[in-house]
Amino acid sequence: MSDCLFCKIIAGEIPSSKVYEDELCYAFNDIAPQAPTHFLVIPKEHIGSVSAVTADNSAVVAHIFEVIAKLARELGLESYRVVSNIGEQAGQSVFHLHFHVLSGRDMTWPPG
Repeated sequence: MSDCLFCKIIAGEIPSSKVYEDELCYAFNDIAPQAPTHFLVIPKEHIGSVSAVTADNSAVVAHIFEVIAKLARELGLESYRVVSNIGEQAGQSVFHLHFHVLSGRDMTWPPG
């Protein structure tokens, strides 16, 4: 999608601090971290949000969670939060499926 910020990051048009990349997904550090460790994992395929996950594209979501677990182990994260906002009212600002991975501080509820 030509006007999608995350599609532009994947294409290398916008710089990012890469954490991980494979054929299905890309992970990078958040530009405004909310915890000492805060990175995002996104599918390379444009999927609007969790609400757009279907039987045809759900395998990439399963793969992303495998990658999150792998990265958490590699980074020594014993406790972490995974968040995905769906829709403007929930705080989604980039309409490309993404999962925030946060660690390194006590997490509160509501998040913030």
